[in-house]
Amino acid sequence: MVMENLLQPGFDEEVEDTPKKYYFSMGEVCEMFDVAPSLVRYWHSEFSEIRPLKNKKGNRLFRPQDIETIKVIYHLLKERGFTIQGAKDYLKSQKKISKGDFELIESLKKIRSQLVDLKEFLK
Repeated sequence: MVMENLLQPGFDEEVEDTPKKYYFSMGEVCEMFDVAPSLVRYWHSEFSEIRPLKNKKGNRLFRPQDIETIKVIYHLLKERGFTIQGAKDYLKSQKKISKGDFELIESLKKIRSQLVDLKEFLK
């Protein structure tokens, strides 16, 4: 699963010499979450929190805050099993999942992944 790749060491660590990326293409977003472009377009139409910019050709350019919002939506829909309406209601009531809670979930997934790798190594 690609989401687990997001949790691998180094994914969100910045290298000092590498410039931070400000925009992500539709293809990059789809690859990050292992979903089809049609699903990302659908989420964009359903969730007003996702606000990508569009270039002259009309291609969507997702900013880092859009990626964070998509991470939360992905988590709610794919991992916690919310419906679209349930995710909308949750986002409205919470305004956003507290960053600390989301980071804790990601840290736990990272630890789990490392433990599974260690278990496989020891076999």
